[in-house]
Amino acid sequence: MVNEQVFYTEHRLLQDLFLLSSQNNGSVPQENGIKKHRTSLPAAMFSRNTISVWSILKKCIGLELSKITMPIVFNEPLSFLQRITEYMEHTYLINRACSLSNSIERMQAVAAFAVSAVASQWDRTGKPFNPLLGETYELTREDQGFRLVSEQVSHHPPVSAFHAESLVGDFVFHGSIYPKLKFWGKSVEAEPKGTITLELLKHNEGYTWSNPFCCVHNIILGKLWIEQYGTVEIVNHSTGDKCVLNFKPCGMFGKELHKVEGYIQDKSKKKHCVIYGKWTECMWSVDPQAYEAHKKSERKGDNKKHKNEEQEGAENDDADDMPDVQETVSVVPGSTLLWRIESRPAHSAVMYNFTNFTMSLNELEPGMEAILPHTDCRFRPDIRAMENGNMDEATKEKERLEDKQRAARKERAKDEDEWSTRWFQMGTNPYTNSQGWLYTGGYFNRNYQDLPDIY
Repeated sequence: MVNEQVFYTEHRLLQDLFLLSSQNNGSVPQENGIKKHRTSLPAAMFSRNTISVWSILKKCIGLELSKITMPIVFNEPLSFLQRITEYMEHTYLINRACSLSNSIERMQAVAAFAVSAVASQWDRTGKPFNPLLGETYELTREDQGFRLVSEQVSHHPPVSAFHAESLVGDFVFHGSIYPKLKFWGKSVEAEPKGTITLELLKHNEGYTWSNPFCCVHNIILGKLWIEQYGTVEIVNHSTGDKCVLNFKPCGMFGKELHKVEGYIQDKSKKKHCVIYGKWTECMWSVDPQAYEAHKKSERKGDNKKHKNEEQEGAENDDADDMPDVQETVSVVPGSTLLWRIESRPAHSAVMYNFTNFTMSLNELEPGMEAILPHTDCRFRPDIRAMENGNMDEATKEKERLEDKQRAARKERAKDEDEWSTRWFQMGTNPYTNSQGWLYTGGYFNRNYQDLPDIY
């Protein structure tokens, strides 16, 4: 299903990697031949306690927030293009799926990957920078066996397109994301528009799904906390297998906070296994009958406890108190572990709650400037200034870039000149027959002439 021109020969790939390493002049730390990436940011995050969000948002209840300018202190030093790159943190799950001969087992691995792809959002209450039109980002991770390119293909509405591929030709992972943000008084909700597609090339399989809703509570008052909810349906368009995952809202007493529960069925609708766990912690698979028996025994013990909780519950009009995090996932006997989250670094809380993988995304290594296009996120001066702890400079640069983008849009309108994307174009998804932004190839040829001056 994938245009073979998208893939380049192993010789070309080795040339790219050699060029990177030679430009680095050996200055990039390595361990056992694998490039080491930074594990912290240059500066800790700035305090948000002195800013009144209410003064900004009180007129925006029920409105779409993409056009609302927020103080930079509520951002995190990443572009949204880098934020969606975090889908790739657990690429080993895709590699595992590629290695399995059973389609149900492959679906288990894909389902675990789909859940893991949103795990980095746990406690991430900072807003990524809106990408500028024409902005790009690339990431090659030899240790994880993939490379990725993304581009901001539309500004109104904002649409980010991405394309990742295995370095050895095992898979392609792509999609276009255009989240809609709405403010509801106490919370901000992100609606995940866009279809994600994973192709396992050796198995000639295509999987598609969309991400769950994400909500940040207590935007105005109280401790910020995040929940994800909604139904995620993963379809294997080659076999007819389907995985339905229910990301549960926390509920009145917080019993369901972070929980994910679902099942895998084949094309005849026979349920082969139940998938359960927490998107912040781990995912397990077990036989459906064993799961139902375990739940039945749990419900008997919960009935008495629930009556006591009802008497103690009280409303709070000031803030949506985050429920106490319940005990870890109760593992059903006979379950198989599909995925477990990695611990975050000890200093994560003062560095925007980034994971180790996220810490490295804006790293500008020696030699990169000679290879990357000048539209890459790493060259954005506002993000770079914020990462370095210079909030005043970051604010000025953000305003300058936004003014420059508006002026360029007016100039195009005056000349009746339409914007042309560089690496993606609108096309038909071969699995869903829906329209989306598809990679046209050529990015890694390193021919970056005639790119727009956006910074």
